[in-house]
Amino acid sequence: MKNSGNISEKFLHYIWKNKLFDKEKLTDDNGNKIEVISAGMYNTDAGPDFFSAKIKIEDTIWAGNIEIHINSSDWYKHNHHTDKAYNNVILQVALNCDREILSQDNKKILSAELKFDTKLIKKHSELLEEKEEIPCKHFIAKTDTFLLNSWLSSVLIERAEQKTKSAKLLLEQKNNNWEDILYIITAKSFGFKINSLPFEMLAKSLPLITLAKHKNNRFQIESLLFGQAGMLDDNIPDDYYLKLKKEYKFLKSKYKLKPIEAHLWKFLRIRPSNFPTVRISQFADLIYKTSHLFSKITEIKNVSELEKIFSIKASKYWDTHYKFGVETRFKCKKTGKSAINSIIINSVIPVLFLYGKEKDNTEITEKAVFFLENMKPEKNNITKKWENTGLKIKNAYFSQSLIQLYNEYCSKKRCLECRIGYKYIQNT
Repeated sequence: MKNSGNISEKFLHYIWKNKLFDKEKLTDDNGNKIEVISAGMYNTDAGPDFFSAKIKIEDTIWAGNIEIHINSSDWYKHNHHTDKAYNNVILQVALNCDREILSQDNKKILSAELKFDTKLIKKHSELLEEKEEIPCKHFIAKTDTFLLNSWLSSVLIERAEQKTKSAKLLLEQKNNNWEDILYIITAKSFGFKINSLPFEMLAKSLPLITLAKHKNNRFQIESLLFGQAGMLDDNIPDDYYLKLKKEYKFLKSKYKLKPIEAHLWKFLRIRPSNFPTVRISQFADLIYKTSHLFSKITEIKNVSELEKIFSIKASKYWDTHYKFGVETRFKCKKTGKSAINSIIINSVIPVLFLYGKEKDNTEITEKAVFFLENMKPEKNNITKKWENTGLKIKNAYFSQSLIQLYNEYCSKKRCLECRIGYKYIQNT
């Protein structure tokens, strides 16, 4: 196979890893037949492409690493001949063996030319060239249910681990105080995407222990939150605003607090019900109504109990306001079902998952998955794309998995690393 065309090394990695090459025609550059006992462990970091492979050449079994290139001469282009890390390569596999290669310690390394069905290239190209946002859109609904479910399960764990990265950093910063961690991550989730950062900064600037000292006074909790949000620095001719400002001035001095910058909050292109002012007041209600939230969540058995906790509303002032000093038509500002779902998915689930992992408690991690299985799926632009393929999204477990699949695989054209793409390419 002399024409490399648009074939990438990643595609050759895929062929090698899944043993899709012509096994009968795999020989070294001395003409000896090679039997692949183990393709090795795929390495995505620096060093050879596959570790701990095992091959048999004639009657000898070789154990070591495998390096893969388009042309064997790429060994020199990539300077492997000067790198000791490649001295234990037992075989270089290439699309075209155009040159004999030597290791850093001047020993010959055997090469083998990879031969495979060209239909595999065609199938892969179809996915890469597909203009649909989900490249396998016309194939996925036909995918074997067991394969699809097992892949979505893996992708869900991948998403959970990504989401817990920031929580793990907090774990170190907060000396394993799980109540503090949940408080900060929950605050972040109240900002949804556009105001998640200022909400997180707000929570970090205002310790939970300080709010706890005012547990029985909703007004003081609001004054602390709005003040720390930097929203009480103006002179708005509004009685409620001025009362909050006066209370915050006293509390700020008492606790030596430093607010965040007000300009961080975004109001543009947001529905009024999602304005940060409304969400801050709702967050104040959560603080007011709950104590030891993390402990409660670890004990909760079903989703309905969890949803009740986050079924909260802004204070009465916000029934007729979205911004300070601007009166509007009456509307009680309760958290809607989709907002409750989003807050639980983005705060409770990651923290429970991390807690289960840190404590080696499978019951807790399984509870996080159980909650997702019993929550309604999210409705957004990404889930709509999946529904258009013919998939039925029955719960949040599936919607979270499919969001991850779209963001990390489909949109990045990582079809070779996706089990559905893998199946499509093989379906020649």
